[in-house]
Amino acid sequence: MTVLTHAFTPGPIVASGQVKLTLMAPVARFSLRLRAANIPAVSKAIGVDLATTVGVRAANGTTESICLGPDEWLIIAKPDDADTVTKVCADVYASATHSLTEVSAREVTVRIEGERASELLTIGCPRDIDSIPVGGGCRTVIDGVTVVLWRDAEQSFRMDIWRSFALHIIDLLCTGCKEFAAE
Repeated sequence: MTVLTHAFTPGPIVASGQVKLTLMAPVARFSLRLRAANIPAVSKAIGVDLATTVGVRAANGTTESICLGPDEWLIIAKPDDADTVTKVCADVYASATHSLTEVSAREVTVRIEGERASELLTIGCPRDIDSIPVGGGCRTVIDGVTVVLWRDAEQSFRMDIWRSFALHIIDLLCTGCKEFAAE
């Protein structure tokens, strides 16, 4: 098991036969709020068709979005694309008002994958993990901490965790992995 510090160096955390936890490399991350009438203009600007249904994701190349609420999206992109996302949104602001806030440093992302990944996520999460479709996602809570969960495959998830809570949540997931190994 890797010991995590405040530096959050990307790489493996736990690799057991049943579940693997990996700290992902940093991404550019934005919180986007806008009215429905402005969705087409902002979608065109960032090159991703913003979904209008909560939990639905969209992607174009390395830019990805998830609808978190009726007027809220989380946008992720390569770190090198952060300035571009900011610029293209600023360029359409006069005709499509919105709020775009870069929150790249706010969260870290952990990949959870393996044959018992969805079962591991039930530790401390009241949500029915199996109801999240592959290619979907949601904002939920794990042990009282708000996270964004992206389901990439049947047993592969990404979890965005606020940096200030990350050690706690990662420790909880590691404890679950130890319990699986002890069975």
